[in-house]
Amino acid sequence: MEELFIRCFGNNRILMGVAGTLLTGLFTGIGALPILFTKNVSERVLDIMLGFSAGVMLAATAFSLIVPGIEIGDEMFGQGAGIYVAVGGIFLGALFLAVLDRSLPHIHPVLGREGPKSALRKVWLLIIAITLHNFPEGLAVGVGFGTERLGEAIALMTAIALQNMPEGLAVALPLVREKWPRGKALAYALGSGVAEPIAGVLGVLAVTLMQPLLPWGLAFAAGAMIYVVSDEIIPETHSRGYELEGTWGVIIGFIVMMFLDNVLG
Repeated sequence: MEELFIRCFGNNRILMGVAGTLLTGLFTGIGALPILFTKNVSERVLDIMLGFSAGVMLAATAFSLIVPGIEIGDEMFGQGAGIYVAVGGIFLGALFLAVLDRSLPHIHPVLGREGPKSALRKVWLLIIAITLHNFPEGLAVGVGFGTERLGEAIALMTAIALQNMPEGLAVALPLVREKWPRGKALAYALGSGVAEPIAGVLGVLAVTLMQPLLPWGLAFAAGAMIYVVSDEIIPETHSRGYELEGTWGVIIGFIVMMFLDNVLG
């Protein structure tokens, strides 16, 4: 995979970041393809898949964002400085998502409405929720390609693509159950991945043009992803009575991402 990226884009990390986040966004639509054939995906299976998604995100946060961020921070600012950058960046990333989460009206298919009251149509509230959810993932992939560690960036891209598949299904399935046309629900799930390349471009541009931002960007993306996992994904997997299944999904997802990071990184 590394050779393919180098052959296609040379050493242009910005183009790599754009391509990587476009691919991860595409997998959101791929994950929703089963709704063309059935709407009878059990809640148990869906919670296992969403748990898997959460586990992948947690492992990606640890191994592909925080650990490299600390190492790069030490290289840039002196031995021992990386941990302070990581602490500050994680806090700022989580705070950024928390402020947006409380300030913007949005609605989750399972958890319901959040944020201030709004007269916006339900579809727009769903779009805002998905954008909030996908922004940290795209940012993480974009910042990952801004490093010199192509193998780790590709491992992160692969992991985010995998965890986007159950999320795409989780977006499309409630729409089909509410009598939306299947094609429209699929298009909506595919479109929900648009936030990722936008965030990815912002991330890779920032850390490529301003190198001192790189360890901060890695930690910031990590904090934002941790917030999404804890505030949204895990509560969703525990809201329908399948807590144990969701927990095992988290564990399996964590193991898969840990394996990918060590094999591809």
